Amino acid sequence: MNTAPHLALVAGEASGDLLAGLLLGGMRQRWPDLRALGIGGPRMAEQGFQAWWPSDKLAVHGYVEALRHYREIVSIRAQLKQRLLGAERPDLFIGVDAPDFNLDLQADLRAAGIRTVQFICPAVWAWRAKRIEKIRRSVDHVLCVFPFEPDLLARHGVAATYVGHPLASVIPIEPDRAAARRALGLGEHETVLAILPGSRASEVRYLTPLFFAAAALLLRQRPALRLVVPTLPALRDRVEAAARAAGVSAPLLLLSGQSHRVLAACDLALVASGTATLEAALFKRPMVIAYRMNGLSWLLMRGKQLQPWIGLPNILCQDFVVPERVQDAASPQALAQALLGWLEAPERILALQQRFIRLHHELRRNTASLATDAIEKMLAQ
Repeated sequence: MNTAPHLALVAGEASGDLLAGLLLGGMRQRWPDLRALGIGGPRMAEQGFQAWWPSDKLAVHGYVEALRHYREIVSIRAQLKQRLLGAERPDLFIGVDAPDFNLDLQADLRAAGIRTVQFICPAVWAWRAKRIEKIRRSVDHVLCVFPFEPDLLARHGVAATYVGHPLASVIPIEPDRAAARRALGLGEHETVLAILPGSRASEVRYLTPLFFAAAALLLRQRPALRLVVPTLPALRDRVEAAARAAGVSAPLLLLSGQSHRVLAACDLALVASGTATLEAALFKRPMVIAYRMNGLSWLLMRGKQLQPWIGLPNILCQDFVVPERVQDAASPQALAQALLGWLEAPERILALQQRFIRLHHELRRNTASLATDAIEKMLAQ
């Protein structure tokens, strides 16, 4: 292009903000005067993104939570659509994850002649397979982060490009655990458990009490265990209250952000299902994946599940390489026992690390450059 493009983006919650920030960084290298606006978070703002609404407005968890916030989310989408079809009409719209919000918006924008891209393919291979028809109606091109996705989409008439997973390029193949521990003030020989209960307020409400109850049980077996919890500043008080309520008396290191440094430093992790499980795998850490949500939301989602796994490491490896405990099975006792299983089996950890190294190489591409190439081709059409 002879001129810098004008793009609109929507990224929901912290993981989408991280991915969109990486994408914007690659695009700005090609187009220094790029103009980008829409819905985003702090990582996108670092790349000069103009956020009309913060990404955490879209961070809802499950069907019931979505219903509680339905009117606000629908209002935001209507206002955004009006602006994008008016004076702020973009050259291209990019939805970053958040398919429940983005696909309907993309369908309307595409019908009005605005080309649309979806970065992160909705997990039609895991659940809600019928959504692929909606993708075909809504999106001109999908930027896929997993290698098997373009062929699947092509069979349904959806153009797609595999760009690798951006986190696989950001996270080193061999993380520097010693440096991470020094930065966090952790001892070289301490056994460190990272607790990552999610970035959404609703996840913290459901999962944080459960995770700290499990940690309290584990501390009875391993009283020298060190607990480290990265969280968002807005959720800090709630996390601290959950730790106190669970009776966690061990020293607790509570951090604002720094989840990557925590994963580099830890020995094992207790993680909410989501992008953080892939991050833990790329840091080659043994983990236990857990999830709980509103009971009605779980019943609705379970009926649409296509695979026996919910965690990305297990889905990508097509095996239960790490334990998953979901809904009623996610009791404090079950989580503590699964964590203790890792601590008592170092040979299992070595085998898991080798599998995660192979996975890391499979996902590692120059994502920002490949995605920018695909976007540039669309802009040139």
